Amino acid sequence: MQATIALLPGDGIGPEVIDSAERVLKHVATRYQHSFEMPRASIGASALRLGDPPLPATTLETCLAADAVLLGAVGDPEFSDGPSERRPETALLQLRQALGVFANLRPAKVWPGLEGGSSLKPALLQGLDLLIVRELTGGIYYGEPRGRNPERTEAFDTMRYSAMEIERIAQVAFESARVRDHLVTSVDKANVLESSRLWREVVTNVGTRFPDVRLEHQLVDSCAMLLVSNPDKFDVILAGNLFGDILSDEAGAVVGSLGLLPSASVGGTGGLFEPVHGSAPDIAGQDVANPIAAIASAAMLLRYALNAETEATAIETAIGQAIGDGLRTTDLAHDGKDTLGCCAMTDAIIERLT
Repeated sequence: MQATIALLPGDGIGPEVIDSAERVLKHVATRYQHSFEMPRASIGASALRLGDPPLPATTLETCLAADAVLLGAVGDPEFSDGPSERRPETALLQLRQALGVFANLRPAKVWPGLEGGSSLKPALLQGLDLLIVRELTGGIYYGEPRGRNPERTEAFDTMRYSAMEIERIAQVAFESARVRDHLVTSVDKANVLESSRLWREVVTNVGTRFPDVRLEHQLVDSCAMLLVSNPDKFDVILAGNLFGDILSDEAGAVVGSLGLLPSASVGGTGGLFEPVHGSAPDIAGQDVANPIAAIASAAMLLRYALNAETEATAIETAIGQAIGDGLRTTDLAHDGKDTLGCCAMTDAIIERLT
């Protein structure tokens, strides 16, 4: 197989975890006789520091020409108070829209051996494996109008969804549930929001096409509570952009660390793959970042963008073996065990790749 994978290290710990993912992909390429071209491009604060916009035109060209994109993280407090067009996070919204990736898949599983790493009782987490399907290019993050009044004393955003946007993301959720435990929990705020009432109507209609999949509706506040009190109730959680963003971060706390959670954004050109965690500038450059989410995101890239299921499974198996052997990064070391740095954990995973 020949493929081009655009690497966007980004900000904070992004370059470190992308280095780890690149090393794993190079090992996979050698092991399975593939040829991966992996050009790098700037994004976010790293682009701003070069005098470019958060998403430079050259970066977008690189991404559109690639078979898939692997992103580290964007975000830097130095630029957090500037206008939106000069904020690193703007690049991510623009890139998702340019690639047309409307479905964000965020698996959250508890790896055997990490049941004690969460604040929840280990008995609640045994074998936990859920998938959050988040709509990615609509809702309040993209809705217009938005802005402030002339006195800048009021601000407003618009949560807007069309039936088409809801239908296509619901289709992804139901198809995902068909190869899992056949349950979709659709999350909304239909008791208050008109956009959520439309969401519920459309999702219900899509559900009639999948008689083998059970559909439940859950208000977002109730879902947030159940996610920490009874997480094994869920299989596939379907949510809009805002609610899905919040719930997937909550899922990170449930499984023990955001450093474990990968994501895939699909449905358009190639696909955008990235760890759920942020840029964590406070630990950048210290070799203490957890590379697992980025490496697992590379596995999702192989599975969803390149149809390389064997290779993706091999990476995930290697991650599980490293964790099962008791290896921990700092964010996972809740039991007094010695820890590995980002590079050493990457080495350990590569050693277990067969």
